[in-house]
Amino acid sequence: MNVHFLLFFYFVFFILSSLNVSPARDIYRGPQTNPFSPKAYAIRYWNRHISDSRPEPPGFLISKASPLNAIDSTFFANLTFHNSLSSYIHSFCSLANLFCSFDDHESAEKPHSGSAGGGGRDSNFAVYSNKNFAEYGSSRRGGADSFKNYSDGLNSPNDSFKKYSRSSTSHAEQFTNYATDSNVATADFAAYGSQSTGGSGEFSNYHRRVNVPNLQFTSYDSDAKGHRLNFATYSDDTNSGSETFISYGKNGNGDPSEFIGYAENANIVGSGFTGYGESGNGANDSFKGYGLLGNNPHSNFKGYGLGGNSGIDSFSNYRNGANVGDDSFQSYARNSNSGKVSFVNYGKSFSLGNDSFKEYGKGSVGRTTVGFQSYSLGRTFKDYNKKGLTFSEYNNFSTQAAVKESGRFVNKRVEPGKFFRESELKQGKVMVMPDIRDRMPKRSFLPRTILSKLPFSTSKISELNEIFDARENSAMQRVITNALTECERSPSRGETKRCVGSLEDMVDFAVTVLGRNVVVRTTANVNGSKRKVMIGKVKGVNGGNVTKSVSCHQSLYPYLLYYCHSVPRVRVYEADIHDAMSNMKINHGVAICHLDTSSWSPLHGAFVALGSSPGQIEVCHWIFENDMSWTTTD
Repeated sequence: MNVHFLLFFYFVFFILSSLNVSPARDIYRGPQTNPFSPKAYAIRYWNRHISDSRPEPPGFLISKASPLNAIDSTFFANLTFHNSLSSYIHSFCSLANLFCSFDDHESAEKPHSGSAGGGGRDSNFAVYSNKNFAEYGSSRRGGADSFKNYSDGLNSPNDSFKKYSRSSTSHAEQFTNYATDSNVATADFAAYGSQSTGGSGEFSNYHRRVNVPNLQFTSYDSDAKGHRLNFATYSDDTNSGSETFISYGKNGNGDPSEFIGYAENANIVGSGFTGYGESGNGANDSFKGYGLLGNNPHSNFKGYGLGGNSGIDSFSNYRNGANVGDDSFQSYARNSNSGKVSFVNYGKSFSLGNDSFKEYGKGSVGRTTVGFQSYSLGRTFKDYNKKGLTFSEYNNFSTQAAVKESGRFVNKRVEPGKFFRESELKQGKVMVMPDIRDRMPKRSFLPRTILSKLPFSTSKISELNEIFDARENSAMQRVITNALTECERSPSRGETKRCVGSLEDMVDFAVTVLGRNVVVRTTANVNGSKRKVMIGKVKGVNGGNVTKSVSCHQSLYPYLLYYCHSVPRVRVYEADIHDAMSNMKINHGVAICHLDTSSWSPLHGAFVALGSSPGQIEVCHWIFENDMSWTTTD
């Protein structure tokens, strides 16, 4: 650290001491707030740029300002300027109220005493969280182990199962709810079901509604005999994650595997299957719904069914309703013997992506059969075996036709109350309130003096990885990359957008779009979530007229980051929310109604829930906890 900064540091400390201000006690206390603190500066910034008559921002907004005191703020700003923040990243994250522990792992847990060896008693875990299991259920004979609620609702579950149910005989495993409703989920199954005989494994809800899944199965069901596996919903409703299966079903003998819903309704999910069903004998694998309604999926199958014997593989609905994406099959059914591969409804996409098949059926012998009942335009086959391999019922169809037929394969469940019509906002109306709770980790804004010196660009990803100690392919690296990618995405038609990491930046964006005479609102609390409520008194903002607003939604990032955007033609409402049974007021909600939905996808959840199509109806939704809506003052 240079001498000039040390002199400045002690000068600031001397000034604060002479003013009888304690930098260590920098908690917001109204007029007594430390005048040199980031929070005090944010309040002064509000007063200079907002014409609202209130002397300070509303409590829910100012509570998100940086908790750093004046000395710490100056210290870390100087470290950032000299590219030395990484050396103090842990203290910085702690003092600034950031969330930088996406990759922390618990110490490995000892295996359950009844599941470590053969003949043990069955295990039933009703609620279990963030544990690592070594040699769990290995060599067991018969019996069943079940996890009902494993790591559900956690910010960053980090789970590892090593040698799970390995070399077992007629052993059953069941996961009912595995890490659902989490933010960043890192799960690792090594040697799952390897060398097992008979028995079955079932995942009912695996990483459903996870924000950033980071999942890996290594040596999954390899060298097994007749061990049935079933995934009912795998990584459905997730956002921006990655899943890999390495050596899936390798050298298996008669192992049926079934994915009923794989990455359905997912957003930007990358899936990698390497060595899928390699050298298997009599394999029977099926994907009933793979990547349905996904947005920009990236799926890669390498070595699918390589060297298999008499295997049956089927995809019932592959990429149906997907939006763009980049999927590839490499070495599909290569050197196989008398196999059967079936694709039903391949690629009925809303918008075409890039799909390629390389070495498709190359080197196969016997009567290998491939069937495509419907296959969309824009796909290519490279280097496939033209002898002994047949394409049956090949049928091109257009994207427009896919959209028209979308109702036949859409099986999307939308949470009740998530979207509603404007007519629902009437006093006395009973409706279902969705789960409006904020599931993001608790974080604070950064002071602009620090934020302005930190890189925020995908071109600077290596620098950010170093600052936040993000290892290659770690959950932290994925969190950073996903947020930057979304923030750099081009705005949609009529949208104005900006990602903000300080209170000052949020104020600047709102003022730029709406002018200085603005007010910011949010729903008061989470009461009424997931149950029926009665609408009380309703007030339309700006007289209920069509207006402009800025909505700000949280993004997952080490510090508090908001995706703020403005879309034209909306109406904003405030409404008292009452308990449907007692009629007592329990909440005060803010709702926004989008009047122009013409640019929305025909498969948007709002149209699935409400019916209709783009441009035909308005769509309303509540402002969730810690999200906010800016409008001009009434």
